[in-house]
Amino acid sequence: MTKSKWNLDPTHSGVDFSVKHMMFATVKGGFQSFNAEIEADPTDLTTADITFSIDLASVDTRNEDRDNHLRSADFFDVENHPTLTFKATNIEKTDENEYNVTGDLSLHGVTKSESFAVSFEGTGVDPWGNEKAGFAVEGKLKRSDYGLTWNAPLEAGGVLVGDQIKISLQLQAAKA
Repeated sequence: MTKSKWNLDPTHSGVDFSVKHMMFATVKGGFQSFNAEIEADPTDLTTADITFSIDLASVDTRNEDRDNHLRSADFFDVENHPTLTFKATNIEKTDENEYNVTGDLSLHGVTKSESFAVSFEGTGVDPWGNEKAGFAVEGKLKRSDYGLTWNAPLEAGGVLVGDQIKISLQLQAAKA
């Protein structure tokens, strides 16, 4: 394949996260509004141009009170920092269809270099003749690195919300 533009198909994609709650349980959530700009040969991502953004107000943990707290100044502060962005700066092939994608991640007014494991899941043609490609993304980041430090101490020791956030994306894109 040659390098070409791919449009994210948000109805067949997902952006999910998980974080420890009370030091022993895991809370999961996701975002309903996100976008990507991809120019790539999906069979060789090493030359790809990738940018990704998330509308942080679209957070969904299946609990309205928690979602509103995440939108507040205690966490995302969506009034002042409505978007998370990522722009790939280096892509290394680590195995067949496996890549380490490093880039600038901006969240809450802070930009840091982060790396994510990306798998090319394959291509196919949908029933309407559109060429599609699938990708899986896994990674971790520390929320405190981005100034997201709100927490509450627990009576038995420890804190209410973990610092490490696990990220998981399932992305489908259509060739433009």
